[in-house]
Amino acid sequence: MTNPKVDEFLNNATTWKLEFELLREIVLDSGLTEDFKWKHPCYTLQNKNIVLIHGFKEYCALLFHQGALLADSEGILVQQTEKVQAARQIRFKSLREIQKLEPTIKAYINEAIKVEEAGLKVEVKKETAVEMPEELQSKFAEDTAFQEAFEALTPGRRREYIYHFTQAKQSKTKTARIEKNMSRILAGKGLRDCVCGFSKRMPTCDGSHKYH
Repeated sequence: MTNPKVDEFLNNATTWKLEFELLREIVLDSGLTEDFKWKHPCYTLQNKNIVLIHGFKEYCALLFHQGALLADSEGILVQQTEKVQAARQIRFKSLREIQKLEPTIKAYINEAIKVEEAGLKVEVKKETAVEMPEELQSKFAEDTAFQEAFEALTPGRRREYIYHFTQAKQSKTKTARIEKNMSRILAGKGLRDCVCGFSKRMPTCDGSHKYH
């Protein structure tokens, strides 16, 4: 059964339209349920995500949510980045390529279904703790309020600050970076947060404001 949101997605597609349509046909043939998640066609088994269709500038792809558990007998699965632990992609650059690989694609989808039916999951490893620079620890010793403010930040914001501080090679430069950002940290702001209260990376901020 097709999903109206996927119909709309395909009708509005300006790139990879034919490729998306063929991939949809192939995945639906496996009996998975068609859903629409993260603004892309997503196919599920008993509400568990199995495979997603998405496209980029240079390729379109099928993303297997537990792809790391697939045997990958053809050696075609791609890990998007080192941080992606479970998901894997099969990438395509043309309709012809999808047509040629159709039997293989179906075999991979069927294997992914069996993985889900067996209840197998990728054991996600926690990120290695980021080492605190000595210069930051020294500031904590001098100013407990600063330490409390830093520890109250979200884990992501703390990691971003630590990475920014440790990128400096010289100790005096690390200290200068810490001191420059102390007021921002005491105010509960992240390294890239704008004075308007939103992140510069978010669409709600137009980027016209100045940093503290």
